[in-house]
Amino acid sequence: MTLRRLLRRTTVSGLAAGIVSLLLGRGNASARDDSPLQVREGIETVSLPPPETDGDVAVERAIANRRSRREYAATPITRRELSQLLWAVQGITDPESGYRAAPSAGARYPLEVYVVVGDPGVDGLDAGVYRYRPEPHDLALSARGNVQAELRAAAVGQEPVGRAAIDVVICAVDERTTREYGERGRLRYVPMEAGHVGENLYLQAEALDLSTVAIGSFRDRRVRTLVDASPDCRPLYIYPVGARA
Repeated sequence: MTLRRLLRRTTVSGLAAGIVSLLLGRGNASARDDSPLQVREGIETVSLPPPETDGDVAVERAIANRRSRREYAATPITRRELSQLLWAVQGITDPESGYRAAPSAGARYPLEVYVVVGDPGVDGLDAGVYRYRPEPHDLALSARGNVQAELRAAAVGQEPVGRAAIDVVICAVDERTTREYGERGRLRYVPMEAGHVGENLYLQAEALDLSTVAIGSFRDRRVRTLVDASPDCRPLYIYPVGARA
């Protein structure tokens, strides 16, 4: 991680990408022609399709039909669907101001979003743990391999966590908000913001004909370790998401 932070901001391609991959201990995996991974700023990233802002499902219909759904089809979701879900959760809606899809007290944006891609996963995307980056609207690879079974165990064995195509893990760096609002930020504003984000995810999943359910019971430290979050990052929610059964 230290090496990644020290690398200068630059777009790496061709031979340079291979060199950086070797330095990061990744071999030449990111250079495969069939891999969506690219090396940018010393980090392996996955670009996401641009989000849609003019869908076919009215917000009123999505609200009326919204339910917690714990059953999933054994089919992957698409990268476009993943893109839309993440945009609804923390995507930037006003590039000039940096405002995002969910309200945040003082626009402090304490939340970090991780995606655990498992089985059946996402079309064209390897199993692993990814962190969503709102400004470039992409994913940064945190760890390779399917850790859904471990995440399910951390969530006290709740079956949806292990059966969904992906699990969206919402974490918070409280200090971003407490700098401005003190302890009230940690106790009230940050959890409120996680709720805003969760409802956005529910409604976007409904509009895409996907299933999801909010999971709040889990071992915080274990979840933090599995998604490779920083020690000051507090897990708040897990949302299994998959195709509608």
